[in-house]
Amino acid sequence: MGHAQKTPTFTATDYLAWEAEQPQRHEFLDGEVFAMAGAEDRHVTVAGNLYMALRQHLSGSPCRTYMSDMRLHVAEANSYFYPDVMVTCSAADLASSMVKTEPKLIAEVLSPTTASYDRGLKFSHYRSLASLQEYVLIDLDSRSTDCYRKGADGLWVLHPFARGESVSLASVALELSAAQLYADVIEA
Repeated sequence: MGHAQKTPTFTATDYLAWEAEQPQRHEFLDGEVFAMAGAEDRHVTVAGNLYMALRQHLSGSPCRTYMSDMRLHVAEANSYFYPDVMVTCSAADLASSMVKTEPKLIAEVLSPTTASYDRGLKFSHYRSLASLQEYVLIDLDSRSTDCYRKGADGLWVLHPFARGESVSLASVALELSAAQLYADVIEA
């Protein structure tokens, strides 16, 4: 997430019209607009590796995998986000070409400037999505991954994966090795 723009408070409709004409992406949080900062090579590579693994794994299924240019609407938070990677199996999402609303998996690659936001406020907004089953946080510096899974009781449980361990994505039944996830990533 970037820095707040010096703009008046937007309605969601105003934001969508304004965003369509902007050269860079912006997230919208209940009337406030935030410019999305560019990502470093490691961030883009890991997000791409995850996207490719999910895309190949889900090929031929009703599920679709999207990268950071696809907008996610979280209605309960009156917000729009651009997750690094998300998977939706929703027929309603397939019918919408510009915005998704019912992801089953969302992944964010952490950076020093966004980590606390991704773990805190953003996750609290994402948890309001009834469809969401798994939230994945990938830490580039420690090469660890935290997967939060929603249980049948509605509670979110942390499933941590340490450096070198394969990551199990239960919501899509995919086991991803550390070598796959971090392929072509140079140590910082």
